[in-house]
Parts: sequence; C-alpha cells; structure tokens
Amino acid sequence: MRTTVVLSTGLLAALAGAAHCAAATLEVSVVDEQGKPLADVAVYATSHGATGTPAAGPAPAAIMDQQAHQFVPHVLVVRTGTAITFPNSDNVSHHVYSFSPTKPFELGLYKGNVYPPVVFDKPGIVVVGCNIHDSMLGYIRVVDTPHFGVTNEQGVALLDGMPNGDYVVETWTPRVRAETLPAPQHVAVADASPSVAAEIRITGRLAPAHAHGGGSLTWDRY
Repeated sequence: MRTTVVLSTGLLAALAGAAHCAAATLEVSVVDEQGKPLADVAVYATSHGATGTPAAGPAPAAIMDQQAHQFVPHVLVVRTGTAITFPNSDNVSHHVYSFSPTKPFELGLYKGNVYPPVVFDKPGIVVVGCNIHDSMLGYIRVVDTPHFGVTNEQGVALLDGMPNGDYVVETWTPRVRAETLPAPQHVAVADASPSVAAEIRITGRLAPAHAHGGGSLTWDRY
C-alpha cells in the first residue's frame, strides 16, 4: 500500500506569512484516495527538534468508557503522563486489559467506576480489550506533545493553541500498519491567520473500520 501526504497550497502560503497572534489552530483534514473523510485518525504535532520530553505542566485526565459493548472513544489520544479512567457504563460486566508493551494492565470483571485511573507514563500504542467480549477493541495513542486531536466524522481534527514555531505533524490509525503511515510532515506555524489548514491523504487499501461484532482490527497488528 502507498501512502502520501498532500498539503494545500493555502497552508503553505499561510505558514509563510508574518506572525501577529500568540497562537493558531491547525485544522487537519484526513481523507482516503477517493477524497472521502476518514474518522478516528489520531493527529499530533511535536515541536521540531524536541527530544521526546513531555510538555511542562500537569497532563490532563482522560476517559475511555464502555458503552453498548464498545470502547468509547474507539481511538483516544493522550499526552504522556495522562491518567485514564475506564468506567463501565454497560449493564453487563467487562474485564478490561492490555498486553501492549507501552502499558500492560488489567482491570478484573466489574461494572460502574470502581478502579482508580491508570497512568500512561510513556509514549506508544496501547490496544485495549475485554477478556469477556473478544470483539471489543479500543486504541490509545500516547504522545509526547500537548498538540493532538482525533478526526471526526468529517475527517477533521483541530489542534488548538499552537504557538509560533516549527512542528512535525504525524497521523496514526489502526486501519494501516505503521510502515504505511504518512511520513512526518514539517510545518511552520507563523500565525498569518488564526486558523491554518492542511490535508493528509491516505492512498491504497485500508482495513475495514472496526464495528461492533466484527473482528477486522485485531491485537496482532500492534
């Protein structure tokens, strides 16, 4: 499969302008080779030349819920050091766990919100499953940056509050293997306008989107 990244000419022009604002919003659209929007794609921007150290200040908390035998959200992006809570809002019990080297953990059979948050203390990919319901899969992308988002149904992710500077923009989705993801893209945020737009195009074959009751996305991919 071949994956390419396309940046709009409007983005290149905007990034070259003079800076007047303190921060900008980077609007990233992710589409397939037919131009159709792709939801649940992680998008994150890291300061160029960063060594991998998490940004200063406390990392926010996050939630991955369990509803209708699914993890909600299906794809969650958090900053390194974030404490994630895994409540079970279903009317049946779940047994949540992960074998991923980034953060192995296990929450025995439960309902409601009975476990303390799990701290994700290093970057990487975490696949979350249920030991009772094999079709339940969730994905957590832990990143060393405060600038991140997940594309919505329109294939758009908004990265707010980005100060002037050079960034490396990357994407991640469980629907393609790591070696076929778009190459990191260098962009310069110069605040020529309050909002800067970019498009990332993924070409070639994508695995089917995960659906309740299906097993198109599996543990052995990561």
